[in-house]
Amino acid sequence: MPDELQPSEPDKAKELPKKPPQDSLSHSTRTEGLPVAAGFGPALDQANVPQQSILVDKRIMLISALAVLLGVACGYMAQLLQNVIGFITTVSFYGKASFAAAPMVENHLGLWIIAIPVLGGLIVGVMARFGSEAIRGDGIPEVMQGILTNESRISPELTFLKPLSAAIVIGTGGPFGAEGPIIATGGAMGSLLGQLVRTTAMERKTLLAAGAAAGIAAFFGTPVAAVLMAVELLLFEFRPRSLIPVALASVTAMAIRLTVAGSAPIFVLPDITHPGGYALVFYTVLGAIVGLGGVYVTHFVYWLEDMFEKLPVHWMWWPAIGALAVGVIGYFMPHTLGAGYENIDQLLGGNMLFWAVVGLGVLKLISWAIALSSGTSGGTIAPLFTIGGAMGMIVGQVGVYIFPNAGIDLRIAALVGMAAIFSGASRAMLTSVVFAFEATLQPLGLLPLLSGCSAAYLISSLLMKNTIMTEKAARHGVHVPT
Repeated sequence: MPDELQPSEPDKAKELPKKPPQDSLSHSTRTEGLPVAAGFGPALDQANVPQQSILVDKRIMLISALAVLLGVACGYMAQLLQNVIGFITTVSFYGKASFAAAPMVENHLGLWIIAIPVLGGLIVGVMARFGSEAIRGDGIPEVMQGILTNESRISPELTFLKPLSAAIVIGTGGPFGAEGPIIATGGAMGSLLGQLVRTTAMERKTLLAAGAAAGIAAFFGTPVAAVLMAVELLLFEFRPRSLIPVALASVTAMAIRLTVAGSAPIFVLPDITHPGGYALVFYTVLGAIVGLGGVYVTHFVYWLEDMFEKLPVHWMWWPAIGALAVGVIGYFMPHTLGAGYENIDQLLGGNMLFWAVVGLGVLKLISWAIALSSGTSGGTIAPLFTIGGAMGMIVGQVGVYIFPNAGIDLRIAALVGMAAIFSGASRAMLTSVVFAFEATLQPLGLLPLLSGCSAAYLISSLLMKNTIMTEKAARHGVHVPT
């Protein structure tokens, strides 16, 4: 062969077959049982595909069975919590004993209305001081921290102290929802079961998340959102070993709710129509605006918490101090007292006047933020829904004024607002979308919800390092995965 046609030494090296890496698989192993599309054979040859792991083992049967039991227990626990809140409310504001829910705005207590939240704050402060400090706060951040720092072990006393303290606070006018406490309660029940039965830390985490999801599903009638919340805020994974038990617990708890309370959605949204293109663009922008509001709401809450840290009194008295602000605001606007689910119904119905919406949103924010920062017991989702719904309604009314022919529906604006603020504050985007859908059972709201919550999620991710759920853990030096 002529010299100019003979391969050079480097070229000869290129022609030598390459030895596959030690951890790579043969082509036959990597492609066994897999359909090979035309033209992708060489690409698969070059791919270093890991061996397929076993999705589940026989232990999943035991964990799933335990999760179903949790679903039953949490289903009835959620209904019991609702009855206890109703009982404390009627005793506190109307002087009679009844388990039926009663609106606090119809009371005739006058200035005495200021004292009732303070009394509730005093009781919860004593419970936290001499019972368990873990009852303080929303519940979700505390459960997250227990998962990350204590191998999903939560104190057993939380199974009754947390719901009782939340019922006292909400029943005496605290501006909270019961979602955080029911998550903490269900999580504590799951953790306790995981400690009674010999389980690994991963299995305990699954049972904890199953209990939390079951509590949400039973209380709000949102089983799919409950599973997504467990995935986004507690499990930090999407694997069959954890997803299957959590889903079974959620479905079981929902079955209990259907049997006891019926199938009506928790929030009433009148029938809506498909949004047009211009309206959909507006709802996306609205979601971004409300998401920005969620960022500042989060900063506001933790700024107030820092202010409470500087008070020259023991933290046992903080809930009563925060409740004093709740009572004063409640005297001037009783609609800010309690969970306020009827306020959300009014917003979704588009039945509130502009300045009434502004007053509700601003005063509910101040009342809730002060109370939550004081370390009392209560949830964040219902207050955020009220605040976000008010923001959505306000932005919607401005949009209707500027763009009268865009087809903007104020009811959808309120719906997007209430979900977007939770998406921005917590960065649980899928939970926010599905929760708002399941809580109203209006499928035509899904597209505006998806666009608005995505925009809120984007703004939050750009502007806020931690969320309203993870800031507390981050301050304690705990890294929370996403």
